[in-house]
Amino acid sequence: MGRDTNKINAIALCRGDLSREPCQTCLNTSIRGLLRNCSNPKEAIFWAEDCMVRYSYNLIFGIEKQSPVRYLLGTLAVNNSQQFGLVLNSLLGNLSDRAASGDSLKKFAAGHAFVPEAETIYALVQCTPDIDKQNCSNCLKESILDISKCCVGKHGGRVLKPSCTLRFEVYLFFRSTADSLVEVSAPVPAAPAPAPAPKDAKKKSNKKQTVIIIVVVLVAFVTILSSICIFLRVRKRRVKLDEDENSDEIELVESLQYDFETIRSATDDFSDANKLGQGGFGAVYKGRLLNGQPIAVKRLSKNSGQGDREFKNEVMLLAQLQHRNLVRLLGFCLKTDERLLIYEYVPNTSLDHFIFDPNNHKHLDWETRYKIIGGIARGILYLHEDSRVRIIHRDLKASNILLDKDMNPKIADFGMARLFVIDQTQGDTKTVVGTYGYMAPKYVIHGRFSVKTDVFSFGVLVLEIVSSKKIGSFRFGENEETLLTYAWRNWRENTIENIIDPVLTTSS
Repeated sequence: MGRDTNKINAIALCRGDLSREPCQTCLNTSIRGLLRNCSNPKEAIFWAEDCMVRYSYNLIFGIEKQSPVRYLLGTLAVNNSQQFGLVLNSLLGNLSDRAASGDSLKKFAAGHAFVPEAETIYALVQCTPDIDKQNCSNCLKESILDISKCCVGKHGGRVLKPSCTLRFEVYLFFRSTADSLVEVSAPVPAAPAPAPAPKDAKKKSNKKQTVIIIVVVLVAFVTILSSICIFLRVRKRRVKLDEDENSDEIELVESLQYDFETIRSATDDFSDANKLGQGGFGAVYKGRLLNGQPIAVKRLSKNSGQGDREFKNEVMLLAQLQHRNLVRLLGFCLKTDERLLIYEYVPNTSLDHFIFDPNNHKHLDWETRYKIIGGIARGILYLHEDSRVRIIHRDLKASNILLDKDMNPKIADFGMARLFVIDQTQGDTKTVVGTYGYMAPKYVIHGRFSVKTDVFSFGVLVLEIVSSKKIGSFRFGENEETLLTYAWRNWRENTIENIIDPVLTTSS
């Protein structure tokens, strides 16, 4: 809700077994408690026994977050800690799989399991419904591991996180429903093999087999009939869920949208004095919002050929990328023929202003350069493997690596990025885009790109950082070479020290 600096994102979530009235009561009480006790105006979270309320000025939807974490544990100890732990882990594992499954609309599951000759364990797990199956599963699995930090050998315990929660007790504390209740058998040692049946028991055995076959056929019939009913019900619920998701997407887009006049005022009407740079997709300006927050505004060129829907889809994609080594998208502005992307402002400009400047590169010692290389690698790994979607950047170069006040690198400019499905390994394109010198030969010649395309560009970046030389041609003695041929020749001639920036060798 809200716009610009007064924008806020919030989640209110009740335990999955609650009906509407107790849910509303819990939320009302929690909201009052949150506003009364939490002094941080930017973000806060409040856990009650039956519900949770969370808000933040940052985007929180669809993003798994496991901190802060809170533990609540029972006071009484169990009789057999080892056996209790085995049953508990089995129960929570089954519940987590059910809650994270595609059939779980609430991402909630509850159930019980019996400890042999001892207690009955009741447990529930729940994720916020905005995160996907994989993130829900990850959050719950980590929470199960966290039990070892707080609640081993106790009759009860709770692990509370922003994206998921779990709880177990030796008494029934939730409202059991047919949709969510799971009964899990306790893990027990395998029984010894039965002794051979005596001959005079064969007739009885045949009768038993006949009875078993009849029972199995009846159970199979009932199961098939029940499955058809469940399928029809789930399909109807999924249609409703799709409608709800479309509504959520509209709300998310609205929460990211800035007013054009606000951005124009923040950049002093896109004055040349605030211009930070010019790229192939448009100019970038520095701005400052009314609350004093500095921002960087990319004003896309009017001939980009991108429609309103495509532009909003790109914004939705970028808004979900959250990593310390990626420049964070704050929002966008769309007005007639104006398309603006609003990013966090990174004060130390781009990497090329340091490594290629005759004076600035002298201030980059090896420790700083190594930190920059490692940060870029972590950002690429997130795009390729750890984000919700697989992104191929396709334009990694020194000018697209920004440096914050602590010289931490942030990958920027996703104008040429391509989205892969998670299991996709390679793509083809008729239009090769990027910066020559940084592009892999197979990509330039055949138009084939993959994660290896970005890795090749990263290798070029590492050479530039180590040598303080540009990838383009330069003169070395009487020869004119590119950085790649220069590095390869020195590698073969065992004179690799020629590639290293002299500033690094003299300072060491």
